[in-house]
Amino acid sequence: MRTAYSVETVRTAEGALMARLPEGALMQRAASGLAAACADLLGRVYGSRVVLLVGSGDNGGDALYAGARLARRGAGVTAVLVSPERTHEGGLAALRRAGGRAVSAQEPAEELIHRADLVVDGIVGIGGKGGLRPEAARLAELAGRSRAAVVAVDLPSGVEADTGEVRGAAVRADLTVTFGTHKPALLIDPAREYAGSVRLIDIGLELPEDAGLEALQHADVATLLPVPSAESDKYRRGVVGIAAGSARYPGAAVLAVAGALRGGAGAVRYVGPAGSAVISRFPETLVSDHGPSKAGRVQAWVVGPGAGDDAATVAEVLEADVPVLIDADGLRLADRDAVRGRGAPTLMTPHAGEAAALLGVSREEVEGARLTAVRELSARYGATVLLKGSTTLVADPGDGPVRVNATGTPWLATAGSGDVLSGLSGSLLAAGLRARDAGSVAAYLHGLAGRYAADGAPAGAHDVADAIPEAWRDVRD
Repeated sequence: MRTAYSVETVRTAEGALMARLPEGALMQRAASGLAAACADLLGRVYGSRVVLLVGSGDNGGDALYAGARLARRGAGVTAVLVSPERTHEGGLAALRRAGGRAVSAQEPAEELIHRADLVVDGIVGIGGKGGLRPEAARLAELAGRSRAAVVAVDLPSGVEADTGEVRGAAVRADLTVTFGTHKPALLIDPAREYAGSVRLIDIGLELPEDAGLEALQHADVATLLPVPSAESDKYRRGVVGIAAGSARYPGAAVLAVAGALRGGAGAVRYVGPAGSAVISRFPETLVSDHGPSKAGRVQAWVVGPGAGDDAATVAEVLEADVPVLIDADGLRLADRDAVRGRGAPTLMTPHAGEAAALLGVSREEVEGARLTAVRELSARYGATVLLKGSTTLVADPGDGPVRVNATGTPWLATAGSGDVLSGLSGSLLAAGLRARDAGSVAAYLHGLAGRYAADGAPAGAHDVADAIPEAWRDVRD
């Protein structure tokens, strides 16, 4: 599992480690890892042209000491100093001793950056907020227009470490070399888009067990997947109920059932007006037209995809004493007090537009501050919330770690994809996973299935559902 920690936690850990090490040793560890990553990216260090964009403080110091190491290996290294009067003195001295040189950012830097093979962004560290100042923004723009590879030190300058927000100009890196642990901005969009590939350098930090963010990997997901035993029957494996679809949107019901059938539960019950469409596509589905309360025993419900204005069905499902997933139209129709008053777990799965409507803000505000939005929505409804997007976030009420998933592909932005995810998540709920785990595992498998289904070309939601078994096997193997 990858984890990410807040700036405050990282600084506390750094302070504790620095108290046990000789002065400057921690910065040298970081600079060594940074220089090695730069050398790997360059391939041939001798004769290469390297430009360091150096701000004040330790982030600039890391860049300067790494530049000194590259200069000693024969690179031509020039540091562009954003704040010459506040540049890290030891790092600047080391660079000059190694044969590097320094210029002020006020001097013309266009030609230097234009001719560079590598640009190292050491402008702002993890404490930076509010975007870059004009001089630094100009350098970031020049780096972005150059042919050089751009390496960010710890995280791209201009992104906010704790939230992943980008409030102004920021550096777009090809590679970010981060120290000790991931920072939330490296895992959450929109900041994640600025980071490029991420390389983590171990510098010996001792961090608490509880992280601010978690990102599951194959091994983590494999341990959570439901596996039937020799004594299992369809009921012991879990039965998921799907209350979805309408005369106008029967396909939503079909796709939610498709996801549910591939999600590990032993049986799927469908309730709604799209029974004929569902049974013709999936004859194994148990179809009922008597409403959720008379459909038979289920271990979890999915309600809302393509439901139109059927508020009565949504309300009936919310009264059930089993886990409930609310998606799409169900999010609009669900009464907040009814959700908060439920005794069983609730999983809500909005996209940014739906989350914005529930929070009473603009879609742009949600997309620009995804971590804040998912936590706020979870707190308001007292429910687990899965916020869909290029990075999917899953938050429980309270202060626990938020799960983040980035296995998907832009090709998943297609009609009906979310319906498949709802069915898959609901099936995992019925199989016994907690809401947070069901949402996280479903997002992971759904993202992988999207990659397999698309394989670099457009794919429909039904293709994604069909690829779930391949994703499941990949994780298990």
